[in-house]
Amino acid sequence: MLTIAHITDLHITSPRDPASHTQSETRLQQVLDAIYALKPRPLAIVATGDLVHNGEAEEYAELRRIFSNTQIPIFVGVGNHDRRETFRAAFPETATDENGFVQYATGIGGLRLVMADSLEEGQNRGVYCEARTAWLRRILEEAPEAPTLVAIHHPPVRSGIQWMEDPSSDDPWVLRLAEVLRGRRQVVGVIAGHLHRAFHAPFAGHIVSVSAATAIELTLDLRDIDRNRPDGRELLREEPPGFSLLLWDERRLTTHVCVAGDFPGAVHFNAPFGQH
Repeated sequence: MLTIAHITDLHITSPRDPASHTQSETRLQQVLDAIYALKPRPLAIVATGDLVHNGEAEEYAELRRIFSNTQIPIFVGVGNHDRRETFRAAFPETATDENGFVQYATGIGGLRLVMADSLEEGQNRGVYCEARTAWLRRILEEAPEAPTLVAIHHPPVRSGIQWMEDPSSDDPWVLRLAEVLRGRRQVVGVIAGHLHRAFHAPFAGHIVSVSAATAIELTLDLRDIDRNRPDGRELLREEPPGFSLLLWDERRLTTHVCVAGDFPGAVHFNAPFGQH
């Protein structure tokens, strides 16, 4: 049995923004503490982007400081709030592909992690261009029998939260990604972030599992919206920070949606089952 913790949307800021800096770091630390307390402890943590909020060097320095105390290896990718050049300067040990995209493959126990880069700097929407698609196709073809977990920041599926500009199934980047993933029997799951809310949806013959954020969460409001007409609705709320726990049993991937926090135990195993 292998477990991996999936975190996303950390949105770390620098001390120049003291309120957000304290909030984002505190919430991230709550999640890390919850992960460390899991039994058994996960073999690794995968972070699928929006590591910092503004893509600034000072923010990545803060993230490195936080990560310097982690007790589990962390594998990171980038999201729309990140900036590749600044990220690469702060995390030079993270691999990139031949075109400089933050894409790589690595082993975590019996699973192969393939990190994909959907960042298009200057916009919030995801992009997966032909060069990135060619890399992913080649990487998947190199190990057709290796159980593979694909990680990406932007989910290629709709959440139904209208103001977040969900992708269309006809978006070119979604079509390219679907073409590469369809029929890949070694792909046991796809994990993503960006939506600050946990949900799951089918895509190209696989299940996309989107994790809750360590930063503040999106309000679950599925009504239509006119983005040019403010209507006073709540967009974000301070629900507890969340993460996902992935369980690989050498046959299938199971995703547990987790909430971080200090909660009291309710029932304990103090007598054989059937005698409670």
